[in-house]
Amino acid sequence: MNYKALIIDDEPPARSIIRAYLKKYTNIKVVGECANGFEAIKSIKELQPQILFLDIQMPKVTGLELLEVIDEPLQVVFTTAYDQYALKAFELNAVDYLLKPFDEGRFDDAVRKVIGKLQKGVQSNKEQIEQMEDAKEEKLERIVVKKGTKLEVIDLEKLLYIEAQDDYVMLHSETGHFLKSKTMKYFEEHLPSDQFIRIHRSYIVNAGRIKSLEPYDKDTYLAIISPECKLKVSRTGYKKLKEIMDF
Repeated sequence: MNYKALIIDDEPPARSIIRAYLKKYTNIKVVGECANGFEAIKSIKELQPQILFLDIQMPKVTGLELLEVIDEPLQVVFTTAYDQYALKAFELNAVDYLLKPFDEGRFDDAVRKVIGKLQKGVQSNKEQIEQMEDAKEEKLERIVVKKGTKLEVIDLEKLLYIEAQDDYVMLHSETGHFLKSKTMKYFEEHLPSDQFIRIHRSYIVNAGRIKSLEPYDKDTYLAIISPECKLKVSRTGYKKLKEIMDF
């Protein structure tokens, strides 16, 4: 069976090395190269590869952030000069993790693993990346979302609040509203706790965007974001707000 591969790396020499190493594999065709995540999201949609050779640290959008918004089932080989993600990648069953500079023998090992997994059928990169992100302890500094076939980076300062939407969440920001396949629990654990507060089972709010609190009914309030945006605050949420804010 033949497979299609996409190379994503901001450094042209790195892309050239991977392309050269792949020449001997008659069952793998390199269908494209991308220098960043914005190019990659469009190419993945159009070219439909099964394999990604993906750098992690890239300008604007990292490899991990890119994978968060990819719906297609892909097998990913990380190629990076940074080793701090290696342990997490191996523990969470990433296909392989190539630390630059890697030689052809090491690359061949990774390709054999990829082909083996494609032939047997394995969990998709989406499942892998969800597990990887859930295991990360560090806090988010920004959120990457998909808008059609494009990527948009939401700065946390511009994020107003997050709303539960069944198995998804709706991110409400200054630039628009974006549906994301993550849980409220995930964002509650990974957003800075001194800035983003779970005020209700349906809402996590950017505390800095709350203009005031208004009584709603007995022991409950409304958090006023704007005249058009008023969010219910539970009793527990009100206690959290009082601990952090001067209400």
